[in-house]
Formats: sequence, structure tokens, C-alpha cells
Amino acid sequence: MKIALINGSPKIKDSASGYLLSEVKDFIKVNNQDVSATLDEKLEMYEFEIHKPEIEEVELKKLYQCNILIFAFPLYVDSIPSHLLNVLTILQNYYTTKGSRNAIVYALVNCGFYEGVQNKIALEIMQNWTYKSGLTWGQGIGIGSGGMLLSVKNIPAGRGPKKNLSIALERVLKQIQSNLTGLESNSNELSENLYINMNIPRFAYIQAAHFGWRMSAKEHGLKRRDLFKRM
Repeated sequence: MKIALINGSPKIKDSASGYLLSEVKDFIKVNNQDVSATLDEKLEMYEFEIHKPEIEEVELKKLYQCNILIFAFPLYVDSIPSHLLNVLTILQNYYTTKGSRNAIVYALVNCGFYEGVQNKIALEIMQNWTYKSGLTWGQGIGIGSGGMLLSVKNIPAGRGPKKNLSIALERVLKQIQSNLTGLESNSNELSENLYINMNIPRFAYIQAAHFGWRMSAKEHGLKRRDLFKRM
């Protein structure tokens, strides 16, 4: 049984998408022994870094062999980053040419907006791509307040600002585990797309974002008033 963890962020390092996949990876590792025993076969994970609008043939072959595809990427203009969209087109052609696989697709989309529902269109695009590719849609999480994900990565799961995120990830990962073991979900709600924001007041998140922009401007030799100049 093979799982693909696909990082669709254009950032080569220190991306929120990479962090989210690390949370998924840790959960799977913790539960690997129980799942492998139930399946009576080894559970394997493959990591894919999609930072450019192309993908190697060897990666296409590996993805085609995977039973679970877990995508993580940032929201770009209410949609999917262009480089990842191009790769999805290549993947769709590959799957339809080779013949559809009994693979299940999951997606974790994060955005800088406070509200997670801002990711709704991107998840719908992923669902449509899944059906067009002859695959099965599993579930998605639209994560708001994504600008603070890296700053809270060392906070224990389920605590403070990560409470909503941890609950949502646990629900999706339990759904994945049920897919792997062939068990039926106890509730249809488990497969519905989830939309969450971090556990911090909206005004506090916006203030923190403004502070971050001012600090970034200062590092580049700009003053606060420079941020409001009109061209």
C-alpha cells in the first residue's frame, strides 16, 4: 500500500504546505504498525516536491502506483498555483492514457486570508480534476490564517492556536486510515470538506500580519509610509 505526499508550494523550503505534510507524515508513522498489521502488507510513503510546471517520467510512474494521493498547496488568486495546475494537467493525461487507478485523492489548501472557506473554489477544482482523472475524491481541508502556520509548528497538536487544525487533520487522517484498511466510516460527515481558521481572534491575526509586513519592509530598507505610496 503506497501513499504519496505531494508538496505543491512554489517555495523550495520553509513552506506552510511542507509543514502540513510533515504533520500528516508523523500521524501516519505513529499509526503505521497498526495499519500494516491490518493490511498484512507494508505501508510505504513517497514524498514529491512540485515546485516547477513539469514532472519527471519516473515521478509519474511512482505516483501512478500510489493508492492515496495527498496534495498540499497554497491558495493563489482563489485557485491553484499555475505550476501545480500544469502538473495536474500532465497527471490527468497520464492517468487517462494508462487507465484509471483505484486511488483516492486528498487536498490540504492554506491561504493568507483569515477564513478557511476562502479555499472552497480551489478544493472544488481539485475535486473536478480527480473525477476527470478517473480517481476518487476523499476529502479536503481549507485552512485559513495560513500566514501563521510556520510560527506555531512547535506548539503541541490540539493546543492553543492549533486546536482547530489538529481536529480537522485528525478527522481527515482517520478517513485515510479507513481507506487503507477497508473499513467503513461511521459518519458521512467524515468525508465532507472542512474549512477552518486558526484559534486566534481575527483582529489579532490582522495586526500580526501588518507587523510582519512592516518588519519585512524595514529589512529591505523601506519605511512604513513607503508601503502606502501610490505608483
